Order: sequence, then structure tokens, then C-alpha cells
Amino acid sequence: MREVLAEAAFQLFLERGFEQTTVDDIVARAGVGRRSFFRYFPSKEDAVFPDHERCLADMTAFLAAVGDMEPVDAVCDAARLVLRMYSANPEFSVQRYRLTREVPGLRTYELSVVRRYEQTMAGYLRDRYGQSGDGALRAEVIAASVVAAHNNGLRTWLRSGGEGDAEAAVDPALGLVRQVWGSAVAGGASPPAADGDVVVMVAAKGVPMWRVVQQVESAIGRG
Repeated sequence: MREVLAEAAFQLFLERGFEQTTVDDIVARAGVGRRSFFRYFPSKEDAVFPDHERCLADMTAFLAAVGDMEPVDAVCDAARLVLRMYSANPEFSVQRYRLTREVPGLRTYELSVVRRYEQTMAGYLRDRYGQSGDGALRAEVIAASVVAAHNNGLRTWLRSGGEGDAEAAVDPALGLVRQVWGSAVAGGASPPAADGDVVVMVAAKGVPMWRVVQQVESAIGRG
């Protein structure tokens, strides 16, 4: 039923536009009542992203089971679960990407979902690095770096129309995260010198992490 409702909703969003589609329209297309819709989705925005709750659960379970894997490798591999979710249905993923670019409310909702992935990875890293010293800060920065790297490659693939190998688009960016934040750096060594350009960003105190990530992604994209 969840998939039926999500499919009906997305078809209507594409046909009529997101703002012009109501929950009543969705349940009429799906042939169910309003109560059935709200049993699965708190809002019509949630129906655009029906697979993220499952992916978040999968990521949480994956990180709980990785054992002694190097922490940065673990969160990079966890990010690949999100990538595989998108690449499993390229047509739907590309259509959703285009829709979120057109509807500001969906873009805001998407950022909140991305933040939940980031918080999941940061929580795992805090458990590995500890809360004392710079452990908590390192966890937040690495999680934000993984998200920025993953999303940069993912959006490149989506803008191409879902052509080619999605992992090939993301691998170089995640590889850079491993290079900068891998075990040698985590142990206190200096980061390796970058072969290309280095992006340095200064943000005012109190700026939300999602805004920092957004600005980093923008800088990378312009490069």
C-alpha cells in the first residue's frame, strides 16, 4: 500500500504539479481513503521520499554491525547504501531530482532528510572517537564531508539523466574523504597534501551544518 500511494502521488505531481495536487487527489487515484494515506505518510512531501526511512534504518543497522572497521571507511560505505537506493531506480530518482529543483518546499524537506543521514553517521563516529577532546568535532566534520562528497557525485549522476555507473560518479569524492580523514589523519598525523585545488570556507558561528555543506558543494561544483 505504501508503494501504491507513493506511485499515485508521484504520477500526480508530474501531471499536475506538486502544489496543485492534494492528498484527496492522491487517495482518489490510489483508490483508498485519507486514513490509509496518513497511516503511511505524515504529509504529501513524505510521499516524494518513500524510501528514505527504510534506507536510514539500513544505515543504522549497517553501522551497528561493522565492528572494528576503520571509522571513515565505515561511514563512506554507509553512504553507498543511499547511492544504491537511488541507482536501483534511475528513472524515478531523476524525476524526483528534477521535481525537488522546481519546488522549494521539497528542497527544504530533502535537506532535512540529508541532515538525518549526517546525524546517523556523526553519532556512529562519536561512539568511535569519543566525546572528549576533539572527538565530537571530528565526528561532525567527517560526517559532513561524507555527505558533501556523496551528494556532489550523486547529483552529477542525476543531472546526467541517470546515465552510466552511479558509483563511478561518487567513488572519486569518497576517495578524497578517505585520503583526508582516514586512519593516519584520525591518529593525529597531518593530512596529505592535495594534488589539486583546496577549498577553504569560513562560516559564521551558529550557521547550520546543512548550510555549510551546501556552500562546500557549491564551491566544489564551480570548480
